Order: sequence, then structure tokens, then C-alpha cells
Amino acid sequence: MRAIWNGAVSFGLVNVPVRLYAATSNHDIRFHQVHEVDGGRIRQKRTCSVCGEEVAYSEIAKGYETDDGQLIMLDDDDLASLPTATGHEIDVVQFVPADQVDALLLDKSYYLEPESKALKPYSLLREALRETDRMALVKVALRQRETLALLRVRDKAIVLQTMLWPDEVREPDFPVLDNDVEVRPQEMAMASSLIDSLAGDFEVDGFEDEYRKAICELIEYKREHGGGRPAPEETAAEDTDDMTDLLTALRRSVEAAGGKASDGKSSEEEAPAEKGSEKASETTGTPEE
Repeated sequence: MRAIWNGAVSFGLVNVPVRLYAATSNHDIRFHQVHEVDGGRIRQKRTCSVCGEEVAYSEIAKGYETDDGQLIMLDDDDLASLPTATGHEIDVVQFVPADQVDALLLDKSYYLEPESKALKPYSLLREALRETDRMALVKVALRQRETLALLRVRDKAIVLQTMLWPDEVREPDFPVLDNDVEVRPQEMAMASSLIDSLAGDFEVDGFEDEYRKAICELIEYKREHGGGRPAPEETAAEDTDDMTDLLTALRRSVEAAGGKASDGKSSEEEAPAEKGSEKASETTGTPEE
């Protein structure tokens, strides 16, 4: 694993230098969209929904549409004026009972590794959390934004778990749940009996992603039985500049208006081509427009 952040856990007068590591990884099988004929990768273009033109990165801005239909544009200066958090301290706000934390608030998980000289205070914090069955509610700045997080114990490590803000959790607004339903004692007894029959200790290692396993087996089978082919080499994209994009936009605009788009050549350069066209039309008998 590679550390993605360095800082320190601070509670009271104790300071524990730590390194932050992502605790999870996504093992989903990801497919590319390819051209069925030659296997070439499908590229997505950035196009404007108003004019339909392809847009260069240099022309892309950030915009927010309000509820009343107003588009608010933000430039780099606007974004630079926003408050950013750049500290490297995990500041403990309070220690809370573990059973008071709603699981819906939990977001991403990270391992905290102590520096060698900080192993004792790290271990002290870990065992104190374990002994009191509490979690440390902290504030931490990640990617220039301050967020709430929890410190909890997992085996020998302390895990930092970022949290959603309370207004990011939706309330279940289902009117049907307000209807009164009578549950008879016999039905409750039967449901409880069913739960008891399927009861057991949670052992996550006993479960496996069957879909991912089947995908891997299918890919391996096709590879071994001639279902694969060398991935094609992609053609290098031509370098374009703003002037080229501008000329392309102007040419398309002229063509859309019913005119003849010039490719930027002088009238002297175009003359021979026009004469050749006239001669060809005379030879074939095709009337000129």
C-alpha cells in the first residue's frame, strides 16, 4: 500500500504522527467500449448541448443552475476565494459511544499507520477506544476540504472513517409506512422462528462475489479457446489548437447556412480546382449548379 496523506492525531496534549492508507479497493471487472469490427476503443467527445460543437478543455467553465433556472458561472478567481483546509492534523472533537453512530453516515475507510516513535501513544489510543467501546469523532482536512470522520479500532489498527454531513442523508419519505398494520402473535412467532433457523455468526470470508468469479472464468475460457485477439494499436490523435477549432467551427457554421466553406486557401490557389471542375462537368454532361 502507498500512503496518500501524512499528519497527526491530536487529542488533548497527545500528538500521534500517522500516515493514511486507503483501506479498501474496488475489484469490479471493468469493460471498455470497443468497436466490434476492429476492437478500437470508443472515445467520448465533449459537446455543447446548445450549439452541438465539440468543446476544448480550455473553454469549459463551472456552472450551477439554480432552482429558478438561473445559470451561475464560477471562474478560477471565484473558486480561489472559497475557504480551503490544508492542515495535517486529525483533531479529536469528542469520544462518542459506538452504538450512537448511524451506519448511513459512514463513507470511506482509511488505515492509520503510526510512525515508529509514535507506536506507544498510538497503542494507548487504540486500547482506550477498545476498552471504553467508543469512537473518536474528529475533523480532518482531505483534498482541501474539511470533513467529519471517526476513529475506530479494527484488529491492531486504527481506522479513520470519513462521514457524510447530516444533510446528505435522505429521510425515508414513504407515506405507506404511516398506515397501521396489525401483526398477529402467531405471525410474529413464525417470523421469529424463521430468523432463529437462519441465525449464525457473521463470517465475511464465507461469502464470495459469484458474479465477478463467473466473469473471470468466462474471460479465461475465451482466452484459452481462441476468443481473444491482439489489442489494436491506437492511431495517434492529431494535435489541434484553438485556431484549428475556430476554423472548424466557422466552416461548419457556413455549411449549415447553405454556403460553401473555404478551407483557408487563397482565391489563386482555388482557381485551378474550379477550372478542373468545370472541365469535368462539361465532359460528363453534368449541369453546373
